[in-house]
Amino acid sequence: MSSPSVPQPELSGTEAPQVPAPYNPPQTSVASAPSASLYVGELDATVTEAMLFEIFNMIGPVASIRVCRDAVTRRSLGYAYVNYLNASDGERALEQLNYSLIKNRACRIMWSQRDPALRKTGQGNIFIKNLDEAIDNKALHDTFAAFGNVLSCKVATDEQGRSKGYGFVHYETSEAAEQAIKAVNGMLLNDKKVYVGLHISRKERQSKLDEFKAQFTNLYVKNLDTEVTQEEFEQLFSKYGTITSALVSVDQEGKSKGFGFVNFEKHDEAQKAVDELHDSDFKGKKLFVSRAQKKAEREEELRKSYEQAKLEKLNKYQGVNLYLKNLEDDIDDDKLRAEFESFGTVTSCKVMRDDKGVSKGFGFVCFSSPDEATKAVAEMNNKIVGTKPLYVSLAQRREIRRQQLESQIAQRNQIRAQQAAAAGIPGGYINGPMYYPPPGPAFPQGRGIMGYPQPGMMPPRGAPRYPQGGIPVPGYPQAPPQGYGMPAYPSRGLPRGPPPSRGPGSSPTVPNAQAPRANGVTPANGAPRAPQGSTAAPGGRASGPQSQSSNAPTPAPVGTAVPQAAPEAVVPEVSTITSEQLATASPMEQKQMIGEVIYVKIVGEHPDLAGKITGMLLEMDNSELLHLLDNAQALNGKVAEALSVLNEYKQ
Repeated sequence: MSSPSVPQPELSGTEAPQVPAPYNPPQTSVASAPSASLYVGELDATVTEAMLFEIFNMIGPVASIRVCRDAVTRRSLGYAYVNYLNASDGERALEQLNYSLIKNRACRIMWSQRDPALRKTGQGNIFIKNLDEAIDNKALHDTFAAFGNVLSCKVATDEQGRSKGYGFVHYETSEAAEQAIKAVNGMLLNDKKVYVGLHISRKERQSKLDEFKAQFTNLYVKNLDTEVTQEEFEQLFSKYGTITSALVSVDQEGKSKGFGFVNFEKHDEAQKAVDELHDSDFKGKKLFVSRAQKKAEREEELRKSYEQAKLEKLNKYQGVNLYLKNLEDDIDDDKLRAEFESFGTVTSCKVMRDDKGVSKGFGFVCFSSPDEATKAVAEMNNKIVGTKPLYVSLAQRREIRRQQLESQIAQRNQIRAQQAAAAGIPGGYINGPMYYPPPGPAFPQGRGIMGYPQPGMMPPRGAPRYPQGGIPVPGYPQAPPQGYGMPAYPSRGLPRGPPPSRGPGSSPTVPNAQAPRANGVTPANGAPRAPQGSTAAPGGRASGPQSQSSNAPTPAPVGTAVPQAAPEAVVPEVSTITSEQLATASPMEQKQMIGEVIYVKIVGEHPDLAGKITGMLLEMDNSELLHLLDNAQALNGKVAEALSVLNEYKQ
């Protein structure tokens, strides 16, 4: 079925909104976003913000692009939002790029509907079924665009991308939806008669389905003897009422598969057949007779029964099953049971192992009562077993752990955003959810929004990460500023006591002495500033060897210019942590001590990224970090994962 072309709205008479002077980037961005924001769906999981920028920036200047990702795994959810500076650019992108191929998949573009009321009411939404497999999103859109402005159009597909034979079209008005139903319902599309009707919500469909289930007439019969013929099958059920159809399922050779279907004229007749024939003997076999169900309905019932059995099992062991990790490799079930038998009756104990029988480092212990389990958690958590502190807690379902992890990540992101705002760092360095286009000569001067950082957007890649003068960001000695959002920890060789008191503008190494600059000029406000090429440490102290070193140079007199010398990379000695030190330290102190050692191990091979990698690794539990200290191979593996994440983010 062909459809007339869709008339496009004329934009010649529409004046672009005037940009106020002086130019205020945040206000302009916020004001233009609702009218120039596009939803881009059906994206491949590997599509990034940079790929979308190259495509959509051909239409007009892009303010920001965001690919929505899972909060925990950071995998793409298959859709993104593209914000243009001008609504006219968004309209052109919708016309020219809708259903275009991105990574060999046709994308689906529509205006971003920030108000969910329009989607939830279902006004103007129609349902189409019995579609030919060749009809895709674009063909469906072209067919129904003749009756009104289409807000959204989608053909349902399976995991392999094949059409399920039905789809949805959402019109801007209910009048357009009614007109489409009258014109297309019952017509042939690709030689198949389609049904078109108003979309019915799942809740309403479920209530009608329950009614239909109560008045069933179609029966499913299994456990039939393979020698039963079609005539015998019909005679077995004909005494209960009028049969409209009966079928014994057979294979390609005509042999019975042992099941069949019977459809009665009335529900009472079908119900009587179920009551009398179910669990009855026929030719030496016990028949199974029940209401016929669709595959999706059977799968749903099986899933619910499985979930119910799983929930009952979890409730049975709620409060008595313990989860243990950070186990030594040589600990087996018997040794683990011996460690916990003193707290009560251990009903089961297991150390999890891989296919080769090697311990995975975690296991489970189940007690007979919650009191025994609680006592074991209190006594055994963080206890040194072998050479590692044991982690013990109540076992939780995967869904609960995921919720807790998402909550923790959200809290950390909020804290990092607050810290970044206080330090003056753009928010994009903390989470980086947005792609911020780089500035360049291709953009007109009047649209200089690209040069301004906005909340939640990545600053231009060409711009310096920090101001030249440097801002005090916590960091390791000789390490670059950390952008990962984790607080850094000073080297263990440095003093941890309070710094010596000094007056405003005094030198970091000489109390009450003015801090020299690289060019010999002291800042007007008297604040100390690190020389170019070095990193400022917390509290204004310059990074590098402290005054305790016997080789430290004598500080220059006040006001004397100090020649600039190229700093030499100093790799601190690798220190070790004993179990006694960890046992007496708080969890935060433990993480600080572990972070110092991990940084020293990494800085030799990755001097520029050691700070970032250490911050990423410190997101792990202390017990897992201790395992990395003892296992160089595991540490190298985690470092490689962190590097791959950083490289992927840069791309």
